[in-house]
Amino acid sequence: MPSSISLQHSLSATIAYGFRYRTLLKQHTFLSYAAHQLQRQKSSTLPLFSSSFCRVPNLRFFTGNSLFSRMEQFWSGSSVNRNKGMIQQLQRYGVIKSHKVTEIMETVDRGLFVPDGTPAYVDSPMSIGYNATISAPHMHAMCLELLEDRLQPGMHALDVGSGTGYLTACFALMVGPQGRAVGVEHIPELVTWSIKNVEKSAAAPLLKEGSLSLHVGDGRKGWPEHAPYDAIHVGAAAADVPQDLIDQLKPGGRMVIPVGTFFQDLKVIDKKLDGSISVRSETSVRYVPLTSREAQIKGTD
Repeated sequence: MPSSISLQHSLSATIAYGFRYRTLLKQHTFLSYAAHQLQRQKSSTLPLFSSSFCRVPNLRFFTGNSLFSRMEQFWSGSSVNRNKGMIQQLQRYGVIKSHKVTEIMETVDRGLFVPDGTPAYVDSPMSIGYNATISAPHMHAMCLELLEDRLQPGMHALDVGSGTGYLTACFALMVGPQGRAVGVEHIPELVTWSIKNVEKSAAAPLLKEGSLSLHVGDGRKGWPEHAPYDAIHVGAAAADVPQDLIDQLKPGGRMVIPVGTFFQDLKVIDKKLDGSISVRSETSVRYVPLTSREAQIKGTD
């Protein structure tokens, strides 16, 4: 059992697939919760941290783990109640602060956008096939908050690597019927599935009316038809920021994109009204690579 000093050092250095620790939670909240869970671990046969990808023998590097993953066992009832319980947990630990993001995530049930039999309300990324994942709920929440000011009614939003359609549906509800939400995914089977998912969700009317659309395409090239975009979200890590996406970002717009190979940072890119670009790092993350369809299916960069 690590000491409190070594525990603090280990936790502060952690990154994970779609998980940020460095600035996401106040350190004392994070550490007190972790210490509480470790104390409970002494009398439990369940592992403290679990992963859909692999088991990790220490706290220094997680791959899809979450402090919140064990909490789902306490949530019961309908999927609506479990979805709300997930959101309340993220609020409790400071992940969600925005009332609008809370409202949208309560409206779009994550359970409709994950494979059958998957623990939808665990705060962890989930495999969706084709060497792709749906990001952990807290990453979706963080990206929604980072983009909230650029997801106002009537604005245009682009979701690159739209996967199962969850975040695109959230964008659509935020920009409304007068706006435009576009999802681009290069795996045709995922696009077909995502459309079916959206059709079961609160965003279905927007899909039918055409203000929400999901397309097969190379997301690195964006989707010029509905550019420029006030908000661009990229759900996979680029070695370098694609120029096409910068070009399709509206002056005054913002892009959120993970950048890097093994070591990755979530970058917040703002295009100023004069067209100049500012870039800052929000946090360390771990995403699957933004690559070609062929390379993704093969599981290579």
